[in-house]
This record gives sequence, C-alpha cells and structure tokens, in this order.
Amino acid sequence: MSKAKLISPYGGKKLVNLVLTGKEREEQLARTSKLSSIKITMRNLCDLELIATGAFSPLDRFMGKADYERVLHEMRLGDGTLFPLPITLTADPKDLPTVGEDIVLRNTNNDVIAIMTLDEVYHWDAETEASLAYGSTDAKHPMVSEMARWGKVCISGPMKVINLPKYHDFKELRRTPAEVRELLEKMGNDNVVAFQTRNPLHRIHEELTKRAAEEVGGSLLIHPVVGMTKPGDVDHFTRVRIYKALVEKYYDKNKTVLSLLPLAMRMAGPKEVLLHAIIRRNYGVNHLIVGRDHAGPGKDSSGKPFYGPYDAQENMRKYEHELGVKAIPFEELVYLPDEDRYVENKDIPAGAKILNISGTQVRDDYLAKGKLLPEWFTRPETAEILRQMYPPRHTQGVCLWFTGLSGSGKTATTEVLTALLLERGREISILDGDVVRTHLSKGLGFSKEDRDTNILRIGFVAGEIVHAGGVVICAAISPYRSAREEARKMVGADNFVMIYMDTPVEVCEQRDVKGLYAKARQAVIDGKPMGFTGVDDPYEPPIDPEITLQGSGVTPEENARKVIDYLEAQGFVLPQQ
Repeated sequence: MSKAKLISPYGGKKLVNLVLTGKEREEQLARTSKLSSIKITMRNLCDLELIATGAFSPLDRFMGKADYERVLHEMRLGDGTLFPLPITLTADPKDLPTVGEDIVLRNTNNDVIAIMTLDEVYHWDAETEASLAYGSTDAKHPMVSEMARWGKVCISGPMKVINLPKYHDFKELRRTPAEVRELLEKMGNDNVVAFQTRNPLHRIHEELTKRAAEEVGGSLLIHPVVGMTKPGDVDHFTRVRIYKALVEKYYDKNKTVLSLLPLAMRMAGPKEVLLHAIIRRNYGVNHLIVGRDHAGPGKDSSGKPFYGPYDAQENMRKYEHELGVKAIPFEELVYLPDEDRYVENKDIPAGAKILNISGTQVRDDYLAKGKLLPEWFTRPETAEILRQMYPPRHTQGVCLWFTGLSGSGKTATTEVLTALLLERGREISILDGDVVRTHLSKGLGFSKEDRDTNILRIGFVAGEIVHAGGVVICAAISPYRSAREEARKMVGADNFVMIYMDTPVEVCEQRDVKGLYAKARQAVIDGKPMGFTGVDDPYEPPIDPEITLQGSGVTPEENARKVIDYLEAQGFVLPQQ
C-alpha cells in the first residue's frame, strides 16, 4: 500500500503529534512543580490522548470558542473542515491562572499529563450543547446527564504532552494511528475496512466483518473502543479477551489487524458515525462498517429511540466523499439452520426456518441463567468467556434505588424489604439518605450542586457494592433526573432498579412529625426560602422507573412484596421453595 493512500485528509501530510520526548520532555516536566494544575476527567483524558496522537486530526488542542460554536451549529471547524461534535475541556474559573499563563493537566491520580498554555476561557451552556450536538436534553441520554457535572467554562490552548495515559492491560494492542498505518501498509492492500465495536463479537459480527473485507477486497481493522462506551456495556477486559481469541483462531492474519481505540464515545448516533470515520481515516482506513443504530444510546424517557435505525448510515453516505471514508452498511443478519448460513433479513428465502437471539435474550435467557450460548450464535471461546464473567443473576449484585419526597414511605418500605431479602438469602447493605448525610456527605449543603454531589457519592458506593456481588438499598430523595441517571451509570444499567415512591406532597406533609414542611413553607412566606424539596425546590419524578409504588393507601409490606416479585421475575432472587 502506498503511503499516499494512508494519508488522512484531516491531518494533511503529517498527523498531529503533541507528545514530547527526550530532553524537551524532561525540561517541561521539571517546570510542572512550579505551575498551577487541574485534574481532568476520564473523558478528557481519552480526548487528550486522541488529540495528542493524531486520531482527532486536524485538532491539535481542545476546541476554542470559534471552533466550538461552528461545530455546534454547522458541524465544521472554523476553517470549514467537517467535524461533527465538540471536543472540549471544561473547568471551574476559580482553578485557573490568568489567560496567557501555563497550567498543568493531571489525571485523577495526580500524574502529570500535559502543559497547556491558556489561550481561551469561554462560557458554555449544557442545555444548548445537548440540544444542538445530541438532539435532546433528555437526561436518559448518557451525555446529557454527564454534562450536568462539567465545569462552568471551557478552556483551550496549545499543549505539550509529557505523558500519555499509562496502561497495564493488552499493551501489545494499544497502537497509535501511525503504528496502525504502518501495519496496514505492510499488508499491501489498497482498501482497508474498519469495524467499530463496543460489544462482544458473535458469529453474526464475525460474518459481516469477513464479508466487508471481501467486498472491498482489502484488509480488516477490528478496532474496538476501550475508553468510555455506553453505560452498562460489557467491560473492555472481557471484550478484548474475546476479540483476541477469535482473531487468533478464525481470521486471516495476513489481512486482519486487531487494535484498541481509547475513545470516549458520545453515543451521538448519526453525528458520532462521522467522528468514527474521521478517526479511522487517521488510522489509515477508507471504509467503515455501519450497522443499524450505529452508536445509538437506546431509548429516551418516553421509550422512543433517540435516533432512527438508519440515520447514521444516511449521514455517512451524505459526507463520505468529503470524509474519504465509504460506508459499508449492514442490515441485521439471521441464521438459516437448514442451510447453515447467515443472511440479511431482505434475503431470507420464502418459508425458511430462521434463528436469531436479541441482546436482551443473551442477557436474560442465557447469561442471567448461567447457560452457554448456542454455537450457531457464538463461538465456544466467546460463550465460555462470557459465562466466566457473568454468573447467574441470582448471585449478581443489584442496586434498589428508592426515590421520592421526604415522608413518601421510602424508609418504611425498605425496612420490610430488607427482611424479605434476607429471608431469600441475599446479603444487604443500606445507604439511607439521612445516614449518608451524617457520614459520607457530612459538610455538604442543599444547593443543587451539593445535592448532586451527595447522590453521586451514594451512586459510587452503591456501584462498588454491586460490582462485588452485593445487594444495596439506597433510600434518598434524589430530586434531579440527571443525578439519578449518573448513579445508574455508576452502578450499571442492568443491575440498577429505580423504585419511585409516588406519594402526594399533601400526604407527606401530614406524616411530617419533624415539621420540616411547615418550617419550609413559613420560610417562603418570610422571604427566606430553604430550598426544601417539594416546597421551594423542585422534585423531578422519574419518567420510566422500573417500579412505581403508591405511598398512600398501600402498606409498606405490600409495596415490599411488589419489589420482591419484580426481583424474582428478573432473576435477582430465587423463587421460594
């Protein structure tokens, strides 16, 4: 393959490379102890790595205001280059030096990553970005709920990258765009097709990737995302073990490259597919497999998909000439057992017997019950790895998140529920809102920011308990949807059960032995509002909770047994003998 065919239209003749080496690196590192610094998030770290190594070429920094505004409104950088989504670094103004000075960017472990010369500090609006970039302000969209926690301003400026993120897993598969280009060039094929994936590979994925490589008559880059994907996805350690096993045994090594991509996905569907194409062109690719609902976040709070199933494919076709990357669209494949082959839905012979398994069936009918997936659906290697990592659901952890107004009946119901779960042999941890405020969140006030921080702390602890296989009951008012959705992400969507105590505020006030509601209402009259939920601060009811309980006219035991029935139906507790 000639080098010309691997040069990205987004990187010019040379990919962006901001990583310092040798003496210059040592000199810059020595300066860092004298400079102010901020810690950046996991998303920022992923973005910085892709900027530094050229995967986001032509970006050579986090976006300044001119690029940011034009990307939001036109999907173009300031110079007119197509770029579909904002790549920004947010911060709190109080943490920043004066514009023109240098600031150190550190990871969450306080390791030095880069030095930025602060050129720009500009304000942004989360609701505006959500609406323009992602087409929704619904907190069910993972980016929308996440943005509520970002800093108040965006910062930008040239960067000197001192250290790329350190990885200890799958080091041999973590390659820069330049390194992947070199591997592809040695294969000698003019065409390269990439497969973007954040899920385990099953036989259908194997079939479509091989068909795609055959269709373009070239090489195949299996390029899984191992940065941030959709909350609840199979962890990347499990997925990469599967990719390695399958590529080693079932793919042509002379035409296939497996390499990992530390991308923080936005789950932005038709816009994200364009970003995926830009990234892959920088890695030396000129074809991209685009399936149904590519990079889709699922359904919104009303139960409707955020994006149409073919929106991403249509958007790719619209821009593929400018991107330099052609879409290879694929419909869903089904298996014909009588013919032992896979076909697209449109090619199913009349009267033919078909087999197919949905993602829900994989989770609920096989993994949750400890059953191996059938060989027509997945290779034995994949089935065994998944079985090892996903024990039967009745041994998995689960978070029962009670939300509702003060006095709605959360505590009374959880007391009964705790006894019923212990009776079923499940060990229980309880994170009660008042107790958490006394210990874990001592010192926090009742501003929206402090309330969100409190909920995220509960969510973090709950996630740790669930990941260790425990059952945790969280009983907190948790008034805001975005914070609840972030807690769901921390725990994992498949192991998070939101339980809404739907009790009228009038009933809650009647039960209020402490007189908090009366005190809050008097404070409003006196012109000194307390920010009390349900009186002078809003409660945002869940739109689609897993369980809704009535806090009046129903006993706590009846409500608790309704929760048990749900958990039994989902497999989190075994039926009583």
